[in-house]
Amino acid sequence: ISHSGDRDFLTMNATVQGDNKWWSEVSPMWPGQAQSLQVEEVLWEKRSDYQDVLVFQSKAWGKVFCLDGALQLCDKDEFSYHENMAHIPAFAHPNPKKVLIIGGGDGGVMRELLRHESIERVDLCDIDKMVPEISKKFFPQVSCSFEDARAHVTIGDGFAFMENKENEYDIIIVDSSDPEGPASTLFGKEFYERCRKALKPGGILTTQGENMWIHLKLITEMFNFIKDIGFKSVEYCCIQTPSYPSGSIGFFMCSDAGPTCKPVREIPEKLQAELKYYNAGMHAAAFSLPQFVKKELGQA
Repeated sequence: ISHSGDRDFLTMNATVQGDNKWWSEVSPMWPGQAQSLQVEEVLWEKRSDYQDVLVFQSKAWGKVFCLDGALQLCDKDEFSYHENMAHIPAFAHPNPKKVLIIGGGDGGVMRELLRHESIERVDLCDIDKMVPEISKKFFPQVSCSFEDARAHVTIGDGFAFMENKENEYDIIIVDSSDPEGPASTLFGKEFYERCRKALKPGGILTTQGENMWIHLKLITEMFNFIKDIGFKSVEYCCIQTPSYPSGSIGFFMCSDAGPTCKPVREIPEKLQAELKYYNAGMHAAAFSLPQFVKKELGQA
């Protein structure tokens, strides 16, 4: 890609300062702010059937994977998101065996789930076939889970995939992008009702919950309508993800078995030695929210 002055191109908001090329994550989802990364080389830039797909080598954060101009993962901190999104629900469940991931086509959450010996099957449904293809090509340390015999992948619409599921999964994880574009149907009440129906008794639903510094109104609206669906316990937790807008992201944790804010099983020593972020203390700490968030969620 050639650059002449400041310009936007397919999936990058790019500026040029001398010989330095910078990508900035500009989006109406976080107006008035943007994180920038210095670009060493654009590795992949193409539009899939659903979204713009970009991979570039950054100077400071390794390879970076973007969809529709929004950073999905990078080498330096992908473990933070993937470990927590998988292990918080998995260790909050006494004996998970069958898990569903909606979205998550890069394979990172599935990689972490398959570290659990009790898990016999993970179904993954992602709408965009290019996402796993690109992850396998550029992020083998993330996509390695696709080679596991317990992994079963469907390319299709997650909302439709859930239509006739009932009493089937111990854990459902919605690893979606932001609530615009191909992931928009995964943020509605009808989708959550389908998820609850698909859970086994005592099952846990975990969904991507945006950023409390930017999206608190959306978080509060979702928190309230998920509660109205009838889950016995609906909680919000937050983890550090430096490459994401404002440096953090949250999850909604939903269960009919009660709170999920502490592990209910011991973390095996071998597994703990492999992890970079998650441990029992960080699990509990994720649910300790600032007072302004607790007030909005009616928990103060």
